[in-house]
Amino acid sequence: MIEVWAPRPERVRLRRPGATDVELEKMDAGWWRAPVQLADGDEYGFVLGDGEDLRPDPRSRRQPHGVHGASAWFDPSTFAWTDSAWTGRQLAGGLIYELHVGTFTPEGTLDAAIGRLEHLVSLGVTHIELLPVNGFNGVWNWGYDGVLWYTVHEAYGGPAAYQRFVDAAHGAGLAVIQDVVHNHLGPSGNYLPEYGPYLRSAQRNTWGDSVNLDEAAVRSFIVENALMWMRDYRVDGLRLDAVHALVDNADVHILQELAVATDALAAHVGRPLTLIAESDMNDPTLILPREAGGYGLTAQWSDDWHHAVHVAVTGETAGYYADFADPEALVKVWTRGFYHDGTFSSFRERAHGKPIPADVPSWRLVTFAQDHDQIGNRATGDRLSQTLSLERLAVTAVLTLTAPGTPMLFMGEEWGARTPWQFFTSHPEPELGEATARGRVAEFARMGWDESVVPDPQDPRTYERSKLDWSEPEAGDHARLLELYRRLAHLRRERPELTDPDAAQLSGRVVGGTTVDGRVYRLSRGRLEILVNLSDEPVTFDAVSDVLVATDPAAVIVSGALTLPAVAVAVVESGDLR
Repeated sequence: MIEVWAPRPERVRLRRPGATDVELEKMDAGWWRAPVQLADGDEYGFVLGDGEDLRPDPRSRRQPHGVHGASAWFDPSTFAWTDSAWTGRQLAGGLIYELHVGTFTPEGTLDAAIGRLEHLVSLGVTHIELLPVNGFNGVWNWGYDGVLWYTVHEAYGGPAAYQRFVDAAHGAGLAVIQDVVHNHLGPSGNYLPEYGPYLRSAQRNTWGDSVNLDEAAVRSFIVENALMWMRDYRVDGLRLDAVHALVDNADVHILQELAVATDALAAHVGRPLTLIAESDMNDPTLILPREAGGYGLTAQWSDDWHHAVHVAVTGETAGYYADFADPEALVKVWTRGFYHDGTFSSFRERAHGKPIPADVPSWRLVTFAQDHDQIGNRATGDRLSQTLSLERLAVTAVLTLTAPGTPMLFMGEEWGARTPWQFFTSHPEPELGEATARGRVAEFARMGWDESVVPDPQDPRTYERSKLDWSEPEAGDHARLLELYRRLAHLRRERPELTDPDAAQLSGRVVGGTTVDGRVYRLSRGRLEILVNLSDEPVTFDAVSDVLVATDPAAVIVSGALTLPAVAVAVVESGDLR
């Protein structure tokens, strides 16, 4: 049976190559239906109204000819899974690795990514977070311009390759988190408005018309899409993009609706399923349990953690980093999760955020020093490794992997990749490509950047530059940094203090006359302490009984005191029995 929700047209036909069009019967609530059975690989589409243009199925699983072409029927139930022993992974105690399929390997495919899973296992990763893989116009893109949410991008290998990747990840002991975008649609190939009121044309967000959550069928479209990834492709959870752009006036918020449906599916399949929200609201409502008035999501990203660490290790204080020039910012995000928890944000020019209740487990915040946005949305897509010394990168590694939250790495971070990760697109429409490039240049020109240094997102070389160089981690400083990340991930598994979710065991303080250019911290997780010296002079810390990890071999204990060289960090066991 073929079905489609299309309340706008007065007529809907099913079109297949070499066959006569089939008229669909109009049903209740805007649905159309025809008793047609499609086989795997059969191409088809819909013709709306009295026109003759074919449109892809809004719930298409595969688009072999791109988002403007015919859909291809895909039956996920035919795949021979080998992961019957997989029981899933809780997010608590985990280590997330964010990657973009197109730039993770030279080939840029899901099958090629399978060949790198052993690297992630040896690193200590537990969860792979894939940037969006749904259908977008063009060949390469970050994935956030998707227009067909149910598809897997053909250049990545399509849905069959996606199943192979998830199956292989599970076989390697790795959970898969899929990044999904339900808050907007891309600028090319979005035919949903021809079918029905998927968007609110009178209400816009950063990317265009907002999604019409007042419409029950649109809400169902989103919830069913979320369940599809976790049910049919067996992924272990979703990262929900920019949930602050989901404007919902219903009594039950769409995020709570997603959480309830996900919990029900988890109970059915017998493994944990995770929902992680990206939000700039600093609102713990997202992760509070439903009985406490929350939405019941598993976790949410913390940009405040990123900003505090970024300022500490780089000294950069422009734009939204300004408030984090406060040396106490790192201590606050260490102990309380958010820096802005009702405090005044100079960037927003208003009070921002709410405090996180003390009984919320610390792992419910996903914390990171680098991610796709914070790198790719810089003018040149430069990573920390392109500007910082090995010593500062090592400090960043320790802060990231001893964090009270659930740590996340961005691909290549673990060896200090020198390749940038830039903003790239491949819009086939010349006018859209030119507009994208002009907009990018104008955006950074307002910040004082010369347009000659801003990469053209439409230039294929921008995409090629952003691919990881897998020869780098084999030698030199890259290999040394990778070994540090591995040691830290092992320590995180070995010492229960580093996964203890109780915020009461967290403390921290700024040491001495710390400034933005030379910060010194003493951060605690129970008996373990992270001693951080980002100043230009050695600093002595008292009451230290043992050094577990030090980024400088000159860090030694003498009479219970540790002298830490300039720009170094040590994970130690405290000699103070408080």
